[in-house]
Amino acid sequence: MDGDADVAQVAGLMAEPARAKVLMALADGRALPASLLATEAGVSPQTVSAHLRKLLEGGLVTVEQSGRHRYYGLSGPEVAAAVEALARIAKPQPIKSLRQSTRAAALREARTCYDHLAGRLGVALLEGLVRRDALTRTDGGRGTERRPSDPLAQQLPDGPYALGPNATEVLTELGVDLASRPSRRPLLRFCVDWSEQRHHLSGQLGAAITEALLNRNWLHRRPNQRAVHLSDAGRRGLAQLI
Repeated sequence: MDGDADVAQVAGLMAEPARAKVLMALADGRALPASLLATEAGVSPQTVSAHLRKLLEGGLVTVEQSGRHRYYGLSGPEVAAAVEALARIAKPQPIKSLRQSTRAAALREARTCYDHLAGRLGVALLEGLVRRDALTRTDGGRGTERRPSDPLAQQLPDGPYALGPNATEVLTELGVDLASRPSRRPLLRFCVDWSEQRHHLSGQLGAAITEALLNRNWLHRRPNQRAVHLSDAGRRGLAQLI
């Protein structure tokens, strides 16, 4: 029989600044090489290798060999959710450069949380789906407002939304065909966005919409960042659809 969860062990892994930066860099769901993670963490390749070994042993990351290179990624969306939750309650670091200011603003505007959209864009996407009756709120709440009982920032066990009467039409317009995406993963999941304190869409549907926007070139990843941005075509397209 298992005992209580060893929270201290996981917290200890995340508490080291360089390891925290590695986890933040991986929170968009991509797998990255150690060389890039060393740059993100501001440490040498040898140092980041030691940190990655500890994260592997702790079950927070996985590694995949591709040719001569090894690529590291988070072990699952629950790790990304934990990183997002910590980002919500952590004290912001002082911004000391224009680059840091620009990067922080970009993260709040639009970012990926493992494989779905977060930030102002993620919240706006969910609001648009509700407005077009692709999703309906089931608890009588307004828009994407956070419920008083919701945690500050993490995936919700019981998101107050369901597919609406226009779901098939709207999702088809967005390029999402759920019938062709069999998955054991729950279709609808929702998170409290740490920067907006409102709900955004996660789960299989959140991932499918994000993938569709990337495939259409409506959404672009910023190099070596979690932040993403809408192309001009993406702004026009989403404005027309939702």
